[in-house]
Formats: sequence, C-alpha cells, structure tokens
Amino acid sequence: MHHRKLTASILTAGMILSVSACSKPVTETSEVTVPTTTAETSETAVTEALAPVIQPREPEVFDEPAIDAANADNFATLLTDLVYTYENPSGSDEETINQDLEAIREVSGADYEIACSVADNWQAVFIDPSYTLNYYQGEDNAPEVALEGIPDSASHAIVILGYELSDGGMQPELIGRLDTAASLAHAYPETLIVCSGGATGVNNTSGNTEAGLMRDYLVEECGIDPARVFTDERAMTTAENAINTFAMLRENDVHSITIVTSGYHMKWGQAVYNVVAALYSSRVDYDIVSISNYCYDTEPEYEIYRLGDRFAAHQIGEILGLPESALQSIPSVFN
Repeated sequence: MHHRKLTASILTAGMILSVSACSKPVTETSEVTVPTTTAETSETAVTEALAPVIQPREPEVFDEPAIDAANADNFATLLTDLVYTYENPSGSDEETINQDLEAIREVSGADYEIACSVADNWQAVFIDPSYTLNYYQGEDNAPEVALEGIPDSASHAIVILGYELSDGGMQPELIGRLDTAASLAHAYPETLIVCSGGATGVNNTSGNTEAGLMRDYLVEECGIDPARVFTDERAMTTAENAINTFAMLRENDVHSITIVTSGYHMKWGQAVYNVVAALYSSRVDYDIVSISNYCYDTEPEYEIYRLGDRFAAHQIGEILGLPESALQSIPSVFN
C-alpha cells in the first residue's frame, strides 16, 4: 500500500538486554503454563475487551468527534477490509484499500488524513513482513549487546499494558510483563515508566487496580525509582490504555515510547496506540512515536485473544467514534 507517511512510525530495532530485571525475581512466572481454552470461548469472557472504550473522554483531543459522521460507514468498510487484508491477503488488497480511502476523502479531507494513518499503521504492524516482535529472553539468557534506537531520556517512556487481576492480585502473565519491562527500565535508567490498567477481575473486593499493583511490584521487587513510575488506574481496555496514557505522556513532554506487553497482544496494542498518536498529531500538533516493542513470551489464556486484528479494528472504530451500527459491520471475534 502506498499512502501518506506514517504519523506514528514503528522501527523494528532489535530489543536485546544485558541486565537483570528484578532484584527479587518471581521464579514461578517462567514455570507456569497458562491454560488455553478453545475458540468457543463465551462472549461474556471477553465483554471487557469489546466494551465501549471512551468513558469518559477527558483528554482534550477527544472533545469533538474524531471523524465526520457521514464517513462512519466508510471507516467501517476500511477497517473491515484491513482485517481481511491481514487474514486473507490477495493481489487486489492495495486497490481495495485505496478505494476505501478515496471514498473517505470525497467526504472529508481531514478524515482522509486520519484514514491514511490508520491504513499505513495497520500495514506497518499487521502486513509488513519486516515487522518484528522482540522478546525478552529472561535474566539468565539476556544477550550482552545494548538495545538500539531507544533514547535514555525522560522524553521516552516505557509503557506497560496491564492484564486482568484474579481475586484482586496479579496473575503470572502480568508479572511476566513487569519483569520484561523492568529489564528495559534498568537498561535505560533515565526513561519514564507508565503502568496502565484499572480495577479489573472477579472477586476484587479491595478494588485493587492493575496499575497500582504494577507500580508496587516495580518499586518493591524490581528496585525502580518510584519517581519514574506514572499510573493510569482507570483503563479497562487496550483502547483506554492508549487514550489515558497519551494524556499523561503529553503532560510530561514525552515524545517516544516503547510498548511492553505479551507477544500475542503486541500488534493489537500498537495498532490502537498508533491511532491515538495520529489523532494527537492532527488535533493538537503533538507527536509521540512508537519506537519499538518488547514482549513477554506467553500463550494467551483464551484462544480468542489470538484474533488481535479483530479486537484492534473494533477498538479503533470506537476511538474514532463510530456508531454501534457501523461497529457491528466490522468482523468481530465471534464471526
């Protein structure tokens, strides 16, 4: 696809480390085998992941609708075709996407700019064969070569995406993400750290938040300076992670990020973050670039989470403010 230059570019620099993550490693993290279920996972089990995401839209970027209402169906068509381009590529994909973009441009030039960012970022994450998922190798196996492309500066942030709590506590997968992020934080001691995630999970009677527990673990178990750690304790979805995170990043004059999450979640997360980055660039002229990624290597608890492209397409549509009728036309994880 040949569209306009990416608003939020993704560099695939190799992410390799030479430091240990935490002073008190949680050894059971690497030993736990996360159970997987079949693709028939109930809709209830993933309601959180598909729920409306902008509650509330506090950042000023979202004070007004992201796109012209007359373009809602055109954006739904674009997102649908992007999903199928990833799942069932064909020789006509570029022509199809360009037709979708042209339909959007006929309604609004401003919407066309946003649509091009959506399409280009999708291409970079889901389609480009050079895109690389970079995996944390663990304390004992970390290579001795320094990371590339990440500035050791407070203008860069390590953004850690949360994971649902169980009985008010962190599950092994979230601890794995934190160990991954801690190794990166030790390698780049001047960077900021953002933990994102609200009070999730069943039996969470104390109202613990993912972000709060993440911060405590990084400080108490991994020896991270608490002054570096910022928390978003409201987000309930990946899209809310991005929306709330960007508001904090702008407040702290951060212009680049490295996202840390599980490998199966990374493309989904980056696609969503890139759309919010595009809106910040177009609405308030503030650029935040996703430089690279760093992944915790684990299998998803539910097989349905492997359909990250469909989750991403729906959450992008929600961020853009598409009405329910348009969202329902985008391929979901249930069809």
